[in-house]
Amino acid sequence: MLNDEVIDEVRAIRDAHAARFAYDLRAIYADLKRSEAERIAAGHPFVSPPSEVPGPNSALQRTRFAHR
Repeated sequence: MLNDEVIDEVRAIRDAHAARFAYDLRAIYADLKRSEAERIAAGHPFVSPPSEVPGPNSALQRTRFAHR
């Protein structure tokens, strides 16, 4: 498996963040939500997820799985 420097850096940052909370998923989630709320309050744009997930008949999926 190939390792990329950027991927390794992202994983190290993610691991350091998780270690700050003793790998407690609830604490990590709470910190991420707090950080998100601070950024929104500071005026950073927030993009909501799409209200509808595209179905399996989307053009992308038809193309992606056409050669299997």
